[in-house]
Amino acid sequence: MSRFKKKTDKGTPGISTASLPDIVFMLLFFFMVATKMRDASIMVKSNVPQATELVKLEHKNLVMPIFIGQPLKRYQAVYGTSPRVQLGDKFADDPSEIAFFVQKFRAKIPEAQHGMIFASIKGDKDITCGIVSDVKTELRKVGQLKVNYSAKPRPKK
Repeated sequence: MSRFKKKTDKGTPGISTASLPDIVFMLLFFFMVATKMRDASIMVKSNVPQATELVKLEHKNLVMPIFIGQPLKRYQAVYGTSPRVQLGDKFADDPSEIAFFVQKFRAKIPEAQHGMIFASIKGDKDITCGIVSDVKTELRKVGQLKVNYSAKPRPKK
């Protein structure tokens, strides 16, 4: 008679890594589609004040950011140290540039949503009210009456 060898238990088989590249590429494509790059790089000091009564805005695409503050160190050689208004990726030299900035922002938004656009003033807590008042006056001239002041929550005691 012939002899049959007994099967020996060699342990559990190794994990197949054949589908690993597929998983990596799916994650890569997910993050490429899901992430949004910052629209504007902040060129001013932006230490917003603290507040207690905060409301989170729902539609971020309808928020028009206006930064006010002292230019960062790398821009102070060109723009000085006095507080400046940043609209998008550049500083506003004249208050009338705010009107052009608002019109350019409205052109990107459907006309039915123009009434829901907020101008969000992200001002440094050390700036004076004069420059904020000038910005608000220019916004009022253009008809942008919804103005939001950005703040961070005050720590609870």
